[in-house]
Amino acid sequence: MKNSKCKSKSGSQQARRILLRAFFILNFAFCIPATVTAGQSTPPTVTAKREVTDETGRRVAVPATVRRIVSLAPSLTETLFALGAAERIAGVTDYCDYPPAALAKPKVGGAINPSLEQIVALQPDVVLATRALNRRETVEALERLGIAVYATDPRSVEDTLESTRRLAALIGADEAGERLVTSLRARLEELGRRLAGRAPKRVLFIVWHDPLVSIGRETFLADALRRAGAESVVETTQDWPRLNLEEVIRLQPDYLVFASAHAAGIEQTHDELRSRPGWRKLRAVVERHIAVVSDAVNRPAPRLVDAIEELARQLHPEAFAEAPRE
Repeated sequence: MKNSKCKSKSGSQQARRILLRAFFILNFAFCIPATVTAGQSTPPTVTAKREVTDETGRRVAVPATVRRIVSLAPSLTETLFALGAAERIAGVTDYCDYPPAALAKPKVGGAINPSLEQIVALQPDVVLATRALNRRETVEALERLGIAVYATDPRSVEDTLESTRRLAALIGADEAGERLVTSLRARLEELGRRLAGRAPKRVLFIVWHDPLVSIGRETFLADALRRAGAESVVETTQDWPRLNLEEVIRLQPDYLVFASAHAAGIEQTHDELRSRPGWRKLRAVVERHIAVVSDAVNRPAPRLVDAIEELARQLHPEAFAEAPRE
């Protein structure tokens, strides 16, 4: 009986030792793969960055490969499409309406007060802004959120071409940018040959007629007029000066120039101006010297060259009835 109890006790101790040994073996076995897995895990991916200088002089760190872009200006959206980067446009403003495909892109609100939440949700690699249209506060707010913002600032037709080339380099579309800019420059050179030696027409570019707003001499629009064989009668460094109609009557421009968004057809615009007090005193109104050009003239984008050519044909039709001058 005593031996039986001893055997029973000895068996129980042996069983406990076996279970304890199994416990340590199992735990050790599970610890080994856990340690190896942790040691071999892939570190978080770090996106390669490169630093560029935008057209306002700011240093901006952007991904080496730009895949998602939010555009905060219609001119920038047009440029991206012209560069063949439509599939990379993640979002645009409510006013980005050209080309028609831009209307189908996700919207982030207006250019002045875009929705920061919507921009962040689109996870852009870079946001494109322009100094003339977007607010500095918007740029700074996006920077605080860790989003790269590249700003443009074209002040002339040549600046517009150079801005196009720089945007192409920013998004990795260098070849497309060079082809596009080369083509646009060739068209401008051809236009320059046709207009060589011709006296420029004195014009008033009307941004808005009530109140009367025109353009300053240091804007890309003033340079576009010069390229089209015209010169503005307004001499001011203000970008968008408000004018007095009496002063315009004194200046007597040869032509009044409108963008199509602010004018109907030439005939309708002429009839409307003649019905307004004071405007009928302008020789340009009496003689129907009114030019209405595409809204592309208002945007420093590749289509600006289209508008320049269109205006030149209206101001100097004789230059296009003959072979270009050498």
